[in-house]
Amino acid sequence: MARPIKTAVFPVAGLGTRFLPATKAMPKEMLTVVDRPLVQIAVDEAREAGIEHFVFVTGRNKSVIEDHFDKAFELEAVLRARGRQSEIERLEDTLPLPGHASFTRQQEPLGLGHAVWCARHIVGDEPFALLLPDMVMHARPGCLRQMIDAYEARGGGNVLAVEEVPWEQVSRYGVVGARDWQDNAFTITGMVEKPKSRESASSNLIISGRYILQPEIFAEIAKQEPGAGGEIQITDAMIRLMAHQPFHGLRYRGTTYDCGDKVGFLAANVAFGLERPDVGPGFRAALERLLAEGGHRR
Repeated sequence: MARPIKTAVFPVAGLGTRFLPATKAMPKEMLTVVDRPLVQIAVDEAREAGIEHFVFVTGRNKSVIEDHFDKAFELEAVLRARGRQSEIERLEDTLPLPGHASFTRQQEPLGLGHAVWCARHIVGDEPFALLLPDMVMHARPGCLRQMIDAYEARGGGNVLAVEEVPWEQVSRYGVVGARDWQDNAFTITGMVEKPKSRESASSNLIISGRYILQPEIFAEIAKQEPGAGGEIQITDAMIRLMAHQPFHGLRYRGTTYDCGDKVGFLAANVAFGLERPDVGPGFRAALERLLAEGGHRR
């Protein structure tokens, strides 16, 4: 029987250099899609999936993330005095329950594998979800909810969310091999990190920023030597763990926006903005005007 997934890890220690100067003094995870920070969107997805404990791996100058998930007494007092109850309720909706959020520090930027390893004592000996806030998943139900359903259906193990990309793009990503498809889920037969050619890639299915991992991954990360760029890659640790545990893939139903990339970030704002009933109609009209005018006003 699969052990339940109640803890999620959010690596939020990255420098965000691709968004300078915006991220000089503000964490990239606090960039907003419409009016919700990237990290909040990931937390909302995890909460929908039944996650109860939210573990944030932070770095220097990231204290604003901790503040975001805390009460803002002065702000709430002002809103209350002005009768702005709906705004107070929106703020309360963003918060984990008391004692359900933990924060730990990654002192050096040594890669995703190292960031996950920094959470080992908080996670303990339980399976957990790993969500990269840069990767915004637009799906109903959410990507992690779909993954947990697949995890339970397959009796546990490790689960990775994947998506298809054009073959000419596979060299940019971690790629998995697949067999034994059932609906959108399959058994992973192997992984390659950034294959050098189409021939060395077993498929065009890439790992897309959502993981369910067993706690034995921590021991594999601890053995991992730094790889490209001096970073500890989690893909290498997962490849070794595959020798002992099953890995499953889920081609989830939805769309991924890579918000670590400027075009992906802008596309996410358009997609989420258009579907919002409060801003969608006006936003659509504004976009249509801009497109008719060639992207600028005369």
